[in-house]
Amino acid sequence: MEDCKIVDMYWDRDECAIAESDKKYGRMLNSLSFSLLSSREDAEECVNDTYIDAWNSMPTARPDNLGAFLSKITRRISIDRHRQKHRQKRGGVDNLVLELTDCIPSGESIDDELESKRLGEALDSFLYSLDKEKRVMFVRRYFYSHSIEQISAGMGISESKVKTTLFRVRKALRDELEREGLL
Repeated sequence: MEDCKIVDMYWDRDECAIAESDKKYGRMLNSLSFSLLSSREDAEECVNDTYIDAWNSMPTARPDNLGAFLSKITRRISIDRHRQKHRQKRGGVDNLVLELTDCIPSGESIDDELESKRLGEALDSFLYSLDKEKRVMFVRRYFYSHSIEQISAGMGISESKVKTTLFRVRKALRDELEREGLL
């Protein structure tokens, strides 16, 4: 079923929207959540929470890309779950955040919606300026939380190339955000 029809079902408050969303995107959302949590049970709970969140937010939001909309919700919920479970430990998602701390401004400097939007647009523009290989590496690492090993195996390149490329992309992102006045 097409995304626009599923979104219409959400807007019409038709509970079949959740079943259709799960049918079309369930596997992808579970995979995303599992990559962040390493627990099938937690991933399933997060995906179920995603559908509830989508149900509650649809009257005010009408996403053009339902898969991206649901992925963003799943990722947020999964990261929150990870942080709850690992309050005292550092690792996993927290390490990814640490990798990007020099590139992305802290929450205090982005205190209003306009600055957040500018940052999002700058990041989108930066990612589209990268060649496909670098963009895929960046998104797999920082959106899907894939390990260096997973990226290397999936792309058929060495781990050192992945590490070096990501280091250079983070540096280029930092330089771009400084030029834009966002850092």
